[in-house]
Amino acid sequence: MSQFNALLVEKDDAGYRCTTQRLDESQLPEENVSIDVEYSTLNFKDGLAITGKSPVVRTFPLVPGIDLAGTVTHSAHPRFKAGDKVVLNGWSVGEQYWGGLAQKARINGDFLVPLPAGITPFQAMAIGTAGYTAMLCVMALLRHGIKPQDGEILVTGANGGVGSVAVALLAKLGYNVVASTGRPELADGLKALGASTIIDRDTLSQPGRPLGKERWAGVVDSVGSHTLANACATTKADGAVAACGLAQGMDFPSTVAPFILRGVSLLGINSVTRPYEERTEAWSRLAETLDFALLEGITRTISLEEAIPAASDLLAGKIRGRLVVDVNR
Repeated sequence: MSQFNALLVEKDDAGYRCTTQRLDESQLPEENVSIDVEYSTLNFKDGLAITGKSPVVRTFPLVPGIDLAGTVTHSAHPRFKAGDKVVLNGWSVGEQYWGGLAQKARINGDFLVPLPAGITPFQAMAIGTAGYTAMLCVMALLRHGIKPQDGEILVTGANGGVGSVAVALLAKLGYNVVASTGRPELADGLKALGASTIIDRDTLSQPGRPLGKERWAGVVDSVGSHTLANACATTKADGAVAACGLAQGMDFPSTVAPFILRGVSLLGINSVTRPYEERTEAWSRLAETLDFALLEGITRTISLEEAIPAASDLLAGKIRGRLVVDVNR
């Protein structure tokens, strides 16, 4: 088909808006890999792009969607050929470049990785950037040498996309996972993912002391602000904190005490521009480690048109787990 359905973000004299539109393939950007998109997903950045709550979109008009999975239909890139299944995360796609919330996409092949055997396009988007980021966090803790016998691992924002997958991955690898959440009514779901203990996020989200009682061997934090500061302050000597988000805020009201008195390492996780080798390793590890039956329990499928109201719900904290967008529904 030369025409396809897409979400389109526009900004002009009439204001900022995101609508479902019928576009023509000739409107796609000039890139070297064309893709029939099967599934996309909704992440926090997508919510910001669709609603305009934050200026993440930098060119107009633009198709949002920082993730996609689908089939290559044409390629001038040496890594890919027609018929290949591919997945995309990051690289400012859906912000600066046209993204995945459409039935068709044209993408720079350097941004793509092959979809690993054993993962379907639907499962890849149930994982999405959130789950991929969770795996990067876990890989960082593993590289730091943190072992299950070293003690508890804290996961903040545990009911979110990153947090829920991090809980499942760490539990599968044998770690004792403590899940922090502001939604205690969902504790049973976190325990089903593998969390051994549930704590209220309020125990971490308020201003704290420079150092607290040592508890965590490692931390996966997607929250930032006071939560990240308190996580660092209560991490054991020579432990590590993988920081990948700012749901509470971009500030970091901490001191150097955890780092110079306990040797705690703060590991920054940039999921947007990882080298090809690291991206393929992360996806291979996801295929090997993640229990996809558990993933299904925290995933809901919506249509392309439903993604617009769902974006507001996502920003309002009303969404648990993962939202997969079936762009052909």
